[in-house]
Amino acid sequence: MPPRLMALPMQLSQFITRQFTQASPLAFLTPTFQQSRNASILSSLSDNPTAYNKRIRRGRGPASGKGKTSGRGHKGQKQHGKVPANFNGGQTPDIVVSGERGYKNLFSVDMAPVNLERIQEWIDQGRIDPTRPITIRELTQSRCIHQHKDGVKVLGGSATALKQPIHLVVSRASASAIAAVEATGGSLTTRYYTRSSIRHILRNESHPFVSLAWSPESGSKELLQAEKAPEDLSEANVMKTLGLKYRLPDPTRRRDIEYYRDPAHRGYLAHLLKPMEGPSLFFRSPEERKSAAGTKKEKILPENRLW
Repeated sequence: MPPRLMALPMQLSQFITRQFTQASPLAFLTPTFQQSRNASILSSLSDNPTAYNKRIRRGRGPASGKGKTSGRGHKGQKQHGKVPANFNGGQTPDIVVSGERGYKNLFSVDMAPVNLERIQEWIDQGRIDPTRPITIRELTQSRCIHQHKDGVKVLGGSATALKQPIHLVVSRASASAIAAVEATGGSLTTRYYTRSSIRHILRNESHPFVSLAWSPESGSKELLQAEKAPEDLSEANVMKTLGLKYRLPDPTRRRDIEYYRDPAHRGYLAHLLKPMEGPSLFFRSPEERKSAAGTKKEKILPENRLW
C-alpha cells in the first residue's frame, strides 16, 4: 500500500497560509493541510454490483469449491468418459420414460387410410351400398374407418379387389386406387375437408361434396345421378331441399389448391383449369410455355454467306 502524506504541524501550516494570502489575491484557493488522503486510489477501485460474475475454475484446489473431482463425483462412465445425450443406463429407452421430443410439422395432415380391399369386404357384407356415392360419412358410419382425423385417403392394395363399379368421394387417393376404381367403370373424386366440416357432414348438417366450387359437368354426373339429387344442382337449392345448415369450405393454402386442381389427383377443382394450363399457381406447364412462345421462324441466310 502506498505511504500516506504526513500531516504538517499546526504552526507551520498557519505560517504558510498567512504568507500565501498576503502574496496572492487568490486567497480562496488557499490549500488546506488539515486533512490527509491516500497517495493512490487504485487499491480502492472495484466493479459495480452485478457487473462481473466470477467464473467457476474447476480442478484448482478445494478453496474454489470445485477442486479434486471438479464436480463429477467418483468413478464411473460419467467421470472418466462421455455419456450420450438422453442415455438412461441401457434399460428402458429414454423416449419411453420422458416422451418423444423433437420436430413436429404443424402443416402436416393426418389422413385415415383405407384399402379398396376393405371397402369391397364391407360391400360384400352389406354394410355399404355400392349404388350410392361412398363418402366419408358412409365410411365412418359403417365403421369401415374408426377415426376420420383430417380426412380419408384411399389406397390401392389389391388391384383386383373391386368386383363392381363404385363412386368414391374422399380427401386423397393413390394412383393405384384411382386406376383400380376407373378400371371397373367407377369414378373417384378428391375433395377438400377440414375437421369441423367433417363433423358437420357426420351430423347431416352439410352435404358431403356439393359446394359452390363443385361442378357436376366435370365428370361427376355419376355421383349426383346415383344419389338422386334434385334437378337444380346449385348449392343453395341442395341445402334448402335437404335442410342443411353449413356450407363446405374450399382450400386457401397454395399447396391444397394445387393438389385439388390437378386432374391426375381427380381433384374437384380440375374444371377450373384453362386449356393448356397446369395445376400450379406459380409455374407454367410445358404445353402452356410452348403455346405462349409460338412457332419458331426459320432463318434464311444469304447465298454469299460463308459461315
